[in-house]
Amino acid sequence: MTAYFIRRFLLVIPTFIGITLMVFAITRFVPGGPIERMIAEAQRLQVEGGGSAAVGTGVQRQPLSDEQIAFLKEYYGFDKPLLNSYVSWLGKVLQGDLGTSTRYHDPVWEMIRTRIPISLYFGLITMFLTYGICIPLGIVKAIRHQTTFDNASSILVFIGYAIPGWVIGIYLLVWLAGWWDVFPLGNLVSENFEELNLLEKALDLAWHSVLPLIAYMIGAFAGMTFLMKNTLMDNLAADYVRTAIAKGLPFRRAVFGHALRNSLIPIATTFGNNISVILTGSFLVEKVFNIDGMGLLGYESVLERDYPVVLGVLVIASLLFLIGNILSDMCVAAVDPRVKFD
Repeated sequence: MTAYFIRRFLLVIPTFIGITLMVFAITRFVPGGPIERMIAEAQRLQVEGGGSAAVGTGVQRQPLSDEQIAFLKEYYGFDKPLLNSYVSWLGKVLQGDLGTSTRYHDPVWEMIRTRIPISLYFGLITMFLTYGICIPLGIVKAIRHQTTFDNASSILVFIGYAIPGWVIGIYLLVWLAGWWDVFPLGNLVSENFEELNLLEKALDLAWHSVLPLIAYMIGAFAGMTFLMKNTLMDNLAADYVRTAIAKGLPFRRAVFGHALRNSLIPIATTFGNNISVILTGSFLVEKVFNIDGMGLLGYESVLERDYPVVLGVLVIASLLFLIGNILSDMCVAAVDPRVKFD
């Protein structure tokens, strides 16, 4: 098993290179990069400064000279071939340098580092609540299959599954924050947060977190619940469980002592994949609630063609996703002793 996981960790290297190289190439060919944005901004200032004469002619002169454009290409690394630029960028990444934002001129790592605690806060709480609620709910629904409780909860869960989390977030803001004024309209904390004591800060943070956490959870809630229910029902109908009950084993012990552990195997396979979601979050939910986390940072950097930030977020997300896949295998091996990695 040790040799298997060593091979898996070694496979992270070529996979990571393939992901980043593909996105790096896309950033070189997609229009609207930092140079094009600076030219457009210079043209706008030229029109505003020229007044009606510039507008009347209908012709906009090139505001930057060839030497200035060549300097900008060299500054941003667009003067080199694709592979040379990628190797140079990758070498800096291996040294811990993710570059500098072309939009805000701040170090990319500093921009990401300040948002990591926010994404970790929502990601960890969301994962804890999702597993802590969905697994018990799925167990109860499997045991009480086709009862009133099962049918009523299935309707609610399916409604939540059919509506995206960010849409539910908008409705929650309109109803609970706009009409009834129960929760705040957005942001992570109040404006006077620094003036509060420790208990008041904790209550203020919790007050601002209720609606975003509901929007975060709603997407994974239905899938996790029904995955738990269906796998447990399959195991309860299996021959080994029916044989154990026929031999006199109490039903409760058959469920929790035999069927439940095998039912947790599909749940364990999804655990590692959720690691990347902890940090990257949901940019649409963060956009709706104006939460300045990793998801919103990546979303805005794509819109603004801030390629160093895009690549920096990609580095973090891809590494977490690749390591999460390995953690999923470890979780499966821990839950199912029949699994042998050779």
